[in-house]
Amino acid sequence: MKYRHLFFDLDHTLWDFETNARETLQSLFHSNDLGSRGIADFNEFFERYSYHNERLWDRYTKGFIKQDELRWKRMWLSLLDFKIADEPLSRNMAVAFLEALPSRRNLFPYTIEILTYLKTKSYQMHLVTNGFETVQLSKLTHSGLLPFFGEVITSEGSNSLKPNKDIFDYAIQKTGASINESIMIGDNLDADIQGGINAGMDTIFVNHLNIKPHIKATYEIRHLKELEQIF
Repeated sequence: MKYRHLFFDLDHTLWDFETNARETLQSLFHSNDLGSRGIADFNEFFERYSYHNERLWDRYTKGFIKQDELRWKRMWLSLLDFKIADEPLSRNMAVAFLEALPSRRNLFPYTIEILTYLKTKSYQMHLVTNGFETVQLSKLTHSGLLPFFGEVITSEGSNSLKPNKDIFDYAIQKTGASINESIMIGDNLDADIQGGINAGMDTIFVNHLNIKPHIKATYEIRHLKELEQIF
């Protein structure tokens, strides 16, 4: 076996963040009666949330903002786009969102099957994620993914963020792996693939969205089942 330790990203790679976030936000949309406050179309609200969330996550991963600012400002800015300047509502929705989101169980197709396949072949599997510690562990527990992974390395726990080399060094140290027998698997070219490259690891780009990559990974797949061709 060329590889012994497989390091997976979680959100957008295995755990379907988009679907889970949509379901959670739709529930909050109705429970807070945002329709009566001038937001007629939930899909439009979700589009604005997705835009601000992606932009703020980029700022967070680059160290420009802290966790709390990311958490509540994605709600604040989304509401502000509809002329709702209500900070208490934004903060309350941010808390409720993070309480409800981790209980969602939508995974990408073939997630359980591929992890079962890899486990039967005796690969050591771990997670390296920029998510928050308690949130990510809750996602893993509710979705049934936790038993597949030996170590769960978060940005919060490692005090570093992908693509910084430090989080991968921490992961290697914690798992007892070596770079040469390790590979990083994820959907984000800038965080997962560039991060793996920074650490000296081989990488697999999980191209769920069929985009043209601007960073070259060691391997590229479009469906998790294709991992069977590599391992």
